[in-house]
Amino acid sequence: MSNPSPRNPRRLIVLGSTGSIGVSALEVVEHLAGTGSNGPRFEVVGLAAGRRVDELRDQCDRFGVRDAAIGLDSVETSEGSSLRLRCGVESAVELVRDVAAPGDLVIAAMVGAAGIPAVLEAIERGCDIALANKETLVAAGAIVTAAAARKGVEIIPIDSEHAAVHQCVRSGRGPEEISRIVLTASGGPFRTWDADRIERATVKEALDHPTWKMGPKVTIDSASMMNKGLELIEAHWLFGVGADRLDAIVHPQSIVHSFVEFLDGSSVAQLSPPDMRMPIQYAMCHPERVAGCAPSLDYTTLRDLVFEPLDHRRFPAPGLALEAIRAGGTAGAVLNAANEAAVEAFLEERIAFGRIPELVKAALDTIEIVEAVDLDVVLDADRRARDLVGERSASLARGD
Repeated sequence: MSNPSPRNPRRLIVLGSTGSIGVSALEVVEHLAGTGSNGPRFEVVGLAAGRRVDELRDQCDRFGVRDAAIGLDSVETSEGSSLRLRCGVESAVELVRDVAAPGDLVIAAMVGAAGIPAVLEAIERGCDIALANKETLVAAGAIVTAAAARKGVEIIPIDSEHAAVHQCVRSGRGPEEISRIVLTASGGPFRTWDADRIERATVKEALDHPTWKMGPKVTIDSASMMNKGLELIEAHWLFGVGADRLDAIVHPQSIVHSFVEFLDGSSVAQLSPPDMRMPIQYAMCHPERVAGCAPSLDYTTLRDLVFEPLDHRRFPAPGLALEAIRAGGTAGAVLNAANEAAVEAFLEERIAFGRIPELVKAALDTIEIVEAVDLDVVLDADRRARDLVGERSASLARGD
Protein backbone atom coordinates (compact mmCIF):
# COMPACT_ATOMS: atom_id res chain seq x y z
CA MET A 1 0.00 0.00 0.00
CA SER A 2 1.48 3.32 -1.06
CA ASN A 3 1.35 6.27 1.29
CA PRO A 4 1.22 9.95 0.32
CA SER A 5 3.20 12.77 1.77
CA PRO A 6 1.41 15.77 3.28
CA ARG A 7 2.10 17.61 0.01
CA ASN A 8 0.59 14.83 -2.10
CA PRO A 9 -2.67 13.55 -0.57
CA ARG A 10 -3.83 10.07 -1.38
CA ARG A 11 -7.13 9.82 -3.22
CA LEU A 12 -9.91 8.16 -1.19
CA ILE A 13 -13.30 6.69 -2.09
CA VAL A 14 -15.68 5.73 0.73
CA LEU A 15 -18.36 3.16 -0.07
CA GLY A 16 -20.99 3.31 2.66
CA SER A 17 -20.12 6.85 3.72
CA THR A 18 -23.26 7.56 5.77
CA GLY A 19 -23.02 4.41 7.88
CA SER A 20 -21.15 4.25 11.18
CA ILE A 21 -17.86 3.14 9.58
CA GLY A 22 -18.07 5.72 6.80
CA VAL A 23 -18.84 8.55 9.20
CA SER A 24 -15.92 7.53 11.44
CA ALA A 25 -13.61 7.25 8.43
CA LEU A 26 -14.39 10.81 7.42
CA GLU A 27 -13.68 11.92 10.99
CA VAL A 28 -10.27 10.27 10.62
CA VAL A 29 -9.70 12.12 7.34
CA GLU A 30 -10.37 15.43 9.10
CA HIS A 31 -8.17 14.43 12.03
CA LEU A 32 -5.24 13.53 9.77
CA ALA A 33 -5.62 16.81 7.90
CA GLY A 34 -5.29 18.74 11.14
CA THR A 35 -2.62 16.85 13.07
CA GLY A 36 0.31 18.81 11.72
CA SER A 37 2.24 15.55 11.48
CA ASN A 38 4.02 14.06 8.50
CA GLY A 39 1.42 11.30 8.31
CA PRO A 40 -0.83 10.54 5.36
CA ARG A 41 -3.36 13.05 4.04
CA PHE A 42 -6.39 12.13 1.97
CA GLU A 43 -8.39 13.77 -0.80
CA VAL A 44 -11.93 12.39 -0.80
CA VAL A 45 -12.87 11.94 -4.47
CA GLY A 46 -15.96 9.73 -4.23
CA LEU A 47 -18.71 8.86 -1.73
CA ALA A 48 -21.42 6.21 -1.95
CA ALA A 49 -24.42 5.70 0.32
CA GLY A 50 -27.54 3.57 0.45
CA ARG A 51 -30.56 5.80 1.10
CA ARG A 52 -29.51 8.83 3.17
CA VAL A 53 -29.27 11.31 0.34
CA ASP A 54 -29.34 14.46 2.50
CA GLU A 55 -26.46 13.18 4.64
CA LEU A 56 -24.56 12.20 1.49
CA ARG A 57 -24.97 15.68 0.04
CA ASP A 58 -23.80 17.24 3.29
CA GLN A 59 -20.68 15.04 3.23
CA CYS A 60 -19.98 15.99 -0.39
CA ASP A 61 -20.24 19.68 0.49
CA ARG A 62 -18.03 19.24 3.54
CA PHE A 63 -15.22 17.49 1.65
CA GLY A 64 -15.61 19.14 -1.74
CA VAL A 65 -16.63 15.88 -3.44
CA ARG A 66 -18.04 16.10 -6.95
CA ASP A 67 -18.74 12.40 -7.62
CA ALA A 68 -21.16 10.35 -5.53
CA ALA A 69 -23.58 7.44 -5.65
CA ILE A 70 -26.86 6.62 -3.94
CA GLY A 71 -28.76 3.33 -3.90
CA LEU A 72 -32.12 5.02 -4.55
CA ASP A 73 -33.63 4.65 -8.02
CA SER A 74 -33.81 8.40 -8.56
CA VAL A 75 -33.07 11.64 -6.70
CA GLU A 76 -34.09 15.20 -7.48
CA THR A 77 -31.14 17.28 -8.65
CA SER A 78 -30.55 20.56 -6.85
CA GLU A 79 -30.52 23.53 -9.20
CA GLY A 80 -27.01 24.76 -9.87
CA SER A 81 -25.39 21.79 -8.17
CA SER A 82 -22.11 20.52 -9.63
CA LEU A 83 -22.49 17.16 -7.87
CA ARG A 84 -22.49 14.21 -10.27
CA LEU A 85 -24.81 11.81 -8.42
CA ARG A 86 -25.29 8.28 -9.74
CA CYS A 87 -28.47 6.44 -8.69
CA GLY A 88 -29.61 2.82 -8.45
CA VAL A 89 -28.36 -0.57 -7.33
CA GLU A 90 -25.32 -0.37 -9.64
CA SER A 91 -24.43 3.20 -8.70
CA ALA A 92 -21.49 2.31 -6.43
CA VAL A 93 -19.93 0.19 -9.17
CA GLU A 94 -20.45 3.04 -11.64
CA LEU A 95 -18.81 5.48 -9.22
CA VAL A 96 -15.74 3.27 -8.85
CA ARG A 97 -15.56 2.67 -12.60
CA ASP A 98 -15.76 6.38 -13.38
CA VAL A 99 -13.56 7.78 -10.61
CA ALA A 100 -11.09 5.21 -9.26
CA ALA A 101 -7.47 5.17 -10.40
CA PRO A 102 -4.52 2.88 -9.61
CA GLY A 103 -3.11 3.59 -6.16
CA ASP A 104 -6.34 5.00 -4.73
CA LEU A 105 -7.64 3.71 -1.41
CA VAL A 106 -11.22 2.47 -1.28
CA ILE A 107 -12.94 2.04 2.08
CA ALA A 108 -15.47 -0.75 1.60
CA ALA A 109 -18.15 -0.24 4.25
CA MET A 110 -21.36 -1.04 2.39
CA VAL A 111 -23.57 -3.48 4.28
CA GLY A 112 -24.25 -6.94 2.86
CA ALA A 113 -23.43 -8.81 -0.33
CA ALA A 114 -24.44 -5.75 -2.36
CA GLY A 115 -20.96 -4.36 -1.71
CA ILE A 116 -19.09 -7.19 -3.47
CA PRO A 117 -19.25 -5.94 -7.11
CA ALA A 118 -17.95 -2.49 -6.17
CA VAL A 119 -15.01 -4.01 -4.27
CA LEU A 120 -14.12 -6.23 -7.23
CA GLU A 121 -14.34 -3.23 -9.58
CA ALA A 122 -12.02 -1.25 -7.28
CA ILE A 123 -9.51 -4.11 -7.25
CA GLU A 124 -9.60 -4.29 -11.05
CA ARG A 125 -8.86 -0.55 -11.10
CA GLY A 126 -5.72 -1.14 -9.03
CA CYS A 127 -7.04 0.26 -5.76
CA ASP A 128 -6.07 -0.92 -2.30
CA ILE A 129 -9.03 -1.91 -0.15
CA ALA A 130 -9.63 -0.98 3.48
CA LEU A 131 -12.25 -3.61 4.16
CA ALA A 132 -15.11 -3.26 6.63
CA ASN A 133 -17.65 -5.20 4.56
CA LYS A 134 -17.46 -8.73 6.01
CA GLU A 135 -19.67 -10.19 3.32
CA THR A 136 -17.13 -9.48 0.58
CA LEU A 137 -14.80 -12.22 1.83
CA VAL A 138 -17.48 -14.40 3.44
CA ALA A 139 -19.40 -14.82 0.18
CA ALA A 140 -16.66 -14.35 -2.43
CA GLY A 141 -13.35 -14.83 -0.61
CA ALA A 142 -11.73 -17.04 -3.24
CA ILE A 143 -12.60 -14.63 -6.05
CA VAL A 144 -11.67 -11.45 -4.18
CA THR A 145 -8.33 -12.67 -2.81
CA ALA A 146 -7.34 -14.09 -6.21
CA ALA A 147 -8.19 -10.78 -7.90
CA ALA A 148 -6.20 -8.81 -5.30
CA ALA A 149 -3.16 -11.07 -5.79
CA ARG A 150 -3.41 -10.77 -9.57
CA LYS A 151 -3.62 -6.96 -9.47
CA GLY A 152 -0.99 -6.60 -6.72
CA VAL A 153 -3.24 -4.63 -4.38
CA GLU A 154 -3.60 -4.94 -0.61
CA ILE A 155 -6.66 -5.75 1.46
CA ILE A 156 -6.29 -4.22 4.92
CA PRO A 157 -9.03 -5.14 7.42
CA ILE A 158 -11.01 -2.51 9.30
CA ASP A 159 -12.95 -4.84 11.61
CA SER A 160 -11.41 -4.39 15.05
CA GLU A 161 -10.76 -8.13 15.41
CA HIS A 162 -9.03 -8.54 12.05
CA ALA A 163 -7.13 -5.29 12.44
CA ALA A 164 -5.89 -6.75 15.74
CA VAL A 165 -4.75 -9.98 14.08
CA HIS A 166 -3.12 -7.99 11.27
CA GLN A 167 -1.08 -6.10 13.86
CA CYS A 168 -0.20 -9.27 15.78
CA VAL A 169 1.23 -10.94 12.67
CA ARG A 170 2.70 -7.76 11.19
CA SER A 171 6.25 -8.93 11.87
CA GLY A 172 5.96 -10.99 8.71
CA ARG A 173 5.25 -14.36 10.28
CA GLY A 174 3.49 -16.63 7.82
CA PRO A 175 0.40 -18.76 8.45
CA GLU A 176 2.62 -21.83 8.90
CA GLU A 177 3.85 -20.40 12.22
CA ILE A 178 0.35 -19.69 13.56
CA SER A 179 -1.12 -22.25 15.91
CA ARG A 180 -4.45 -20.49 16.45
CA ILE A 181 -6.21 -17.22 15.78
CA VAL A 182 -8.72 -16.40 18.51
CA LEU A 183 -11.21 -13.61 17.86
CA THR A 184 -12.87 -11.98 20.85
CA ALA A 185 -16.62 -11.31 21.06
CA SER A 186 -18.37 -8.88 23.35
CA GLY A 187 -21.15 -11.41 23.87
CA GLY A 188 -23.78 -8.94 22.74
CA PRO A 189 -26.95 -8.17 24.67
CA PHE A 190 -27.77 -11.83 25.34
CA ARG A 191 -24.47 -13.00 26.84
CA THR A 192 -26.06 -13.99 30.17
CA TRP A 193 -29.48 -15.06 28.85
CA ASP A 194 -30.64 -18.68 28.77
CA ALA A 195 -31.46 -20.35 25.47
CA ASP A 196 -35.25 -20.12 25.80
CA ARG A 197 -35.14 -16.40 26.53
CA ILE A 198 -32.76 -15.80 23.60
CA GLU A 199 -35.12 -17.57 21.20
CA ARG A 200 -37.99 -15.26 22.24
CA ALA A 201 -35.96 -12.00 22.18
CA THR A 202 -37.66 -8.95 20.71
CA VAL A 203 -36.25 -6.65 18.04
CA LYS A 204 -35.80 -3.89 20.62
CA GLU A 205 -33.86 -6.22 22.94
CA ALA A 206 -31.65 -7.49 20.11
CA LEU A 207 -30.79 -3.95 19.02
CA ASP A 208 -29.66 -2.93 22.52
CA HIS A 209 -25.93 -3.66 22.22
CA PRO A 210 -23.96 -3.02 25.43
CA THR A 211 -20.72 -1.85 23.81
CA TRP A 212 -20.88 -0.86 20.15
CA LYS A 213 -23.16 1.52 18.27
CA MET A 214 -23.77 0.01 14.83
CA GLY A 215 -26.39 -0.30 12.12
CA PRO A 216 -29.36 -2.64 12.68
CA LYS A 217 -28.12 -5.57 10.59
CA VAL A 218 -24.69 -5.68 12.21
CA THR A 219 -26.23 -5.25 15.67
CA ILE A 220 -28.56 -8.22 15.14
CA ASP A 221 -25.59 -10.26 13.92
CA SER A 222 -23.80 -9.38 17.15
CA ALA A 223 -26.80 -10.50 19.21
CA SER A 224 -26.92 -13.87 17.41
CA MET A 225 -23.10 -14.13 17.35
CA MET A 226 -23.33 -14.51 13.58
CA ASN A 227 -21.01 -11.52 13.37
CA LYS A 228 -18.35 -13.72 14.94
CA GLY A 229 -19.13 -16.48 12.47
CA LEU A 230 -18.72 -14.08 9.55
CA GLU A 231 -15.46 -12.84 11.07
CA LEU A 232 -14.13 -16.40 11.38
CA ILE A 233 -14.72 -16.92 7.65
CA GLU A 234 -13.15 -13.55 6.91
CA ALA A 235 -10.09 -14.46 9.00
CA HIS A 236 -9.77 -17.69 7.02
CA TRP A 237 -9.36 -15.70 3.81
CA LEU A 238 -7.31 -12.82 5.22
CA PHE A 239 -4.73 -14.90 7.07
CA GLY A 240 -4.72 -18.25 5.28
CA VAL A 241 -5.68 -20.53 8.18
CA GLY A 242 -8.27 -23.30 8.24
CA ALA A 243 -11.24 -23.88 10.52
CA ASP A 244 -9.17 -26.09 12.84
CA ARG A 245 -6.97 -23.07 13.70
CA LEU A 246 -9.76 -20.52 14.20
CA ASP A 247 -11.62 -19.92 17.42
CA ALA A 248 -13.63 -17.27 19.28
CA ILE A 249 -13.90 -16.36 22.94
CA VAL A 250 -16.28 -14.04 24.79
CA HIS A 251 -14.67 -10.92 26.25
CA PRO A 252 -17.37 -8.45 27.36
CA GLN A 253 -15.02 -5.50 28.01
CA SER A 254 -14.01 -5.35 24.30
CA ILE A 255 -10.48 -4.26 25.22
CA VAL A 256 -8.56 -7.27 23.85
CA HIS A 257 -9.62 -7.54 20.22
CA SER A 258 -7.87 -10.77 19.19
CA PHE A 259 -5.12 -13.21 20.09
CA VAL A 260 -2.65 -14.96 17.84
CA GLU A 261 -1.06 -18.07 19.32
CA PHE A 262 2.15 -19.27 17.66
CA LEU A 263 3.58 -22.78 17.39
CA ASP A 264 6.00 -22.23 20.27
CA GLY A 265 3.07 -21.58 22.64
CA SER A 266 3.48 -17.81 22.91
CA SER A 267 0.50 -15.54 22.22
CA VAL A 268 0.33 -11.96 21.01
CA ALA A 269 -2.77 -9.85 21.68
CA GLN A 270 -3.84 -6.36 20.63
CA LEU A 271 -5.55 -4.05 23.14
CA SER A 272 -7.35 -0.76 22.63
CA PRO A 273 -10.57 0.96 23.72
CA PRO A 274 -13.74 0.01 21.80
CA ASP A 275 -13.55 2.89 19.32
CA MET A 276 -13.73 2.07 15.59
CA ARG A 277 -11.71 5.14 14.62
CA MET A 278 -8.59 3.31 15.78
CA PRO A 279 -8.75 0.32 13.38
CA ILE A 280 -10.04 2.61 10.62
CA GLN A 281 -7.01 4.88 10.98
CA TYR A 282 -4.73 1.83 11.17
CA ALA A 283 -6.07 0.58 7.82
CA MET A 284 -5.92 4.00 6.18
CA CYS A 285 -2.38 4.82 7.29
CA HIS A 286 -0.83 1.34 7.06
CA PRO A 287 2.10 0.75 7.34
CA GLU A 288 2.61 4.08 9.15
CA ARG A 289 1.42 4.98 12.65
CA VAL A 290 0.54 8.56 13.47
CA ALA A 291 -1.23 10.31 16.35
CA GLY A 292 -4.80 9.07 16.53
CA CYS A 293 -8.16 10.70 17.22
CA ALA A 294 -9.37 7.76 19.33
CA PRO A 295 -8.49 7.62 23.04
CA SER A 296 -5.70 5.37 24.26
CA LEU A 297 -6.03 2.93 27.14
CA ASP A 298 -5.68 4.08 30.72
CA TYR A 299 -4.15 0.94 32.22
CA THR A 300 -4.62 2.22 35.76
CA THR A 301 -8.38 1.81 35.34
CA LEU A 302 -8.23 -1.81 34.16
CA ARG A 303 -9.33 -4.08 36.99
CA ASP A 304 -10.84 -7.14 35.36
CA LEU A 305 -10.50 -8.54 31.85
CA VAL A 306 -13.02 -11.37 31.65
CA PHE A 307 -12.82 -14.23 29.15
CA GLU A 308 -15.52 -16.87 28.79
CA PRO A 309 -15.85 -19.85 26.45
CA LEU A 310 -18.35 -19.47 23.65
CA ASP A 311 -21.54 -21.46 24.34
CA HIS A 312 -22.34 -23.09 21.00
CA ARG A 313 -25.66 -24.40 22.30
CA ARG A 314 -27.01 -20.91 22.95
CA PHE A 315 -25.13 -19.37 20.01
CA PRO A 316 -24.85 -21.90 17.15
CA ALA A 317 -23.93 -19.35 14.46
CA PRO A 318 -20.10 -19.49 14.83
CA GLY A 319 -20.23 -23.28 14.51
CA LEU A 320 -22.20 -22.94 11.28
CA ALA A 321 -19.51 -20.62 9.96
CA LEU A 322 -16.76 -23.12 10.75
CA GLU A 323 -18.78 -25.75 8.88
CA ALA A 324 -18.98 -23.37 5.91
CA ILE A 325 -15.19 -22.94 5.92
CA ARG A 326 -14.75 -26.71 5.87
CA ALA A 327 -17.30 -27.11 3.06
CA GLY A 328 -15.64 -24.42 0.92
CA GLY A 329 -16.99 -23.35 -2.46
CA THR A 330 -20.24 -21.41 -2.29
CA ALA A 331 -20.99 -22.36 1.34
CA GLY A 332 -19.95 -18.91 2.56
CA ALA A 333 -22.26 -17.23 0.04
CA VAL A 334 -25.15 -19.46 1.12
CA LEU A 335 -24.53 -18.80 4.82
CA ASN A 336 -24.22 -15.06 4.31
CA ALA A 337 -27.30 -14.67 2.11
CA ALA A 338 -29.43 -16.89 4.34
CA ASN A 339 -28.41 -14.85 7.35
CA GLU A 340 -29.13 -11.52 5.62
CA ALA A 341 -32.60 -12.74 4.63
CA ALA A 342 -33.31 -14.16 8.08
CA VAL A 343 -32.19 -10.96 9.83
CA GLU A 344 -34.43 -8.92 7.54
CA ALA A 345 -37.37 -11.20 8.39
CA PHE A 346 -36.66 -10.82 12.11
CA LEU A 347 -36.37 -7.03 11.93
CA GLU A 348 -39.75 -7.01 10.17
CA GLU A 349 -41.08 -9.25 12.99
CA ARG A 350 -41.99 -12.08 10.61
CA ILE A 351 -39.91 -14.68 12.49
CA ALA A 352 -38.67 -15.19 16.03
CA PHE A 353 -35.05 -14.40 16.88
CA GLY A 354 -34.24 -18.07 17.46
CA ARG A 355 -35.23 -18.89 13.89
CA ILE A 356 -32.26 -16.98 12.43
CA PRO A 357 -29.61 -19.73 12.93
CA GLU A 358 -32.20 -22.41 12.15
CA LEU A 359 -32.87 -20.90 8.74
CA VAL A 360 -29.15 -20.49 8.03
CA LYS A 361 -28.58 -24.15 8.85
CA ALA A 362 -31.49 -25.16 6.65
CA ALA A 363 -29.97 -23.28 3.72
CA LEU A 364 -26.57 -24.91 4.23
CA ASP A 365 -28.18 -28.35 4.49
CA THR A 366 -30.46 -27.90 1.48
CA ILE A 367 -28.62 -25.89 -1.18
CA GLU A 368 -25.95 -27.64 -3.22
CA ILE A 369 -22.45 -26.30 -2.54
CA VAL A 370 -20.36 -25.91 -5.70
CA GLU A 371 -16.98 -24.43 -6.54
CA ALA A 372 -17.02 -20.61 -6.51
CA VAL A 373 -15.45 -20.19 -9.93
CA ASP A 374 -16.79 -16.69 -10.62
CA LEU A 375 -19.11 -14.01 -9.29
CA ASP A 376 -22.10 -15.34 -11.24
CA VAL A 377 -21.86 -18.66 -9.40
CA VAL A 378 -21.60 -16.84 -6.06
CA LEU A 379 -24.59 -14.63 -6.84
CA ASP A 380 -26.63 -17.65 -7.92
CA ALA A 381 -25.92 -19.33 -4.56
CA ASP A 382 -26.83 -16.05 -2.88
CA ARG A 383 -30.17 -15.93 -4.72
CA ARG A 384 -31.03 -19.56 -3.93
CA ALA A 385 -30.35 -19.02 -0.22
CA ARG A 386 -32.48 -15.87 -0.09
CA ASP A 387 -35.33 -17.60 -1.91
CA LEU A 388 -35.26 -20.55 0.48
CA VAL A 389 -35.23 -18.36 3.58
CA GLY A 390 -37.95 -16.15 2.11
CA GLU A 391 -40.21 -19.14 1.48
CA ARG A 392 -39.62 -20.65 4.92
CA SER A 393 -40.02 -17.29 6.66
CA ALA A 394 -43.37 -16.81 4.95
CA SER A 395 -44.42 -20.30 6.02
CA LEU A 396 -43.43 -19.59 9.63
CA ALA A 397 -45.31 -16.27 9.57
CA ARG A 398 -48.43 -18.09 8.40
CA GLY A 399 -47.97 -20.69 11.11
CA ASP A 400 -47.67 -23.56 8.62
